[in-house]
Amino acid sequence: MKKKAIILGIESSCDETAVSLIQEDSGEKPKILSNVVSSQFDIHKEFGGVVPELAARAHVEKIDLIANKAIKDSKISLNQISAVAATSGPGLIVCLTIGLSFGKTIAYSLGIPFIGVNHLEGHALSPKLNSKLEYPYLLLLISGGHSQYLSVGGLGNYKRLGTTIDDALGEAFDKTAKLIGIGIPGGPGLEKFAKKGNPNKFDLPKPIINKGGCNLSFAGLKTAILRITKDIKSEQDKFDLAASFQKTIEEILYVKTIKAFDEYKKIHGEQKKKFVVAGGVAANESIRKKLIKVSKENNFEPIFPDPSLCGDNAAMIAMVGLEKYKIKKFDKFDLPATPRLSLDESAKFLKGPGVKL
Repeated sequence: MKKKAIILGIESSCDETAVSLIQEDSGEKPKILSNVVSSQFDIHKEFGGVVPELAARAHVEKIDLIANKAIKDSKISLNQISAVAATSGPGLIVCLTIGLSFGKTIAYSLGIPFIGVNHLEGHALSPKLNSKLEYPYLLLLISGGHSQYLSVGGLGNYKRLGTTIDDALGEAFDKTAKLIGIGIPGGPGLEKFAKKGNPNKFDLPKPIINKGGCNLSFAGLKTAILRITKDIKSEQDKFDLAASFQKTIEEILYVKTIKAFDEYKKIHGEQKKKFVVAGGVAANESIRKKLIKVSKENNFEPIFPDPSLCGDNAAMIAMVGLEKYKIKKFDKFDLPATPRLSLDESAKFLKGPGVKL
């Protein structure tokens, strides 16, 4: 009987220290043996954002403890691990280096393969942990640092159809939350505020809504929020502004997703119309409902990771590691951390002033 592969995954690209073990299964999806995530919200909340040096120090202090807990929770021994997968980019280089070095050390000491993982590919494959997902599919990756539509043809086969030309959606949520007076994490806090507000109170802009294909822009929306917050007088105004912001985001994604559907069908036709939404913002309940609605209206099957797997975690890194392990795609121990890493290396860079769409 063939031994089922067990992959140890490590994630340290930003402010989460995470370690997970997953096991290949004969069923439709792998088995998550453990998935431990240690957040740094308390460390960074007084600064209103992630401080790289403090994040790196926290990774150094926690990673050994988190790894031991993950191994203990998995109820397996070290000599049962088939390979180690660790995030190699993109992210903060001082943070990436810690998890990457830790993963290499474990793999080298055990004499097993080491696999470097693109953090974005982890998000792209994260639904494989809780659902049967076959290629190809359309992916909307919406996180703190990335917002893009991609055609996913297979492992390592990505074609970008649209991206943000300025802020990522998660970044827009965090900045808006900060302007309204909500602490970090901004996204979940803003979602709670929005449930108490009137989504029609403020008429907010929808940048490039009618141009640029399925490219996105959120900077102008953030500027409008800044202007409005100067005149906010009550707590209810904050709730209303949060609700209006979220409604505007939903309307932008609705329109842009239809355009992404059209681009995807140019590549894959009318067959296998699956729409995967992944990344931290994919946990937002209202955004999920809106994207499910637009999917069903256009005969696409909507697929999401479990909410617990939307944010940064090591199970998704182990998932990519497992896929690469199956085809023996391993890395050398001198693999460097890469702070800038994309899924579609051929895609044009579209950020900054003067971008023409």
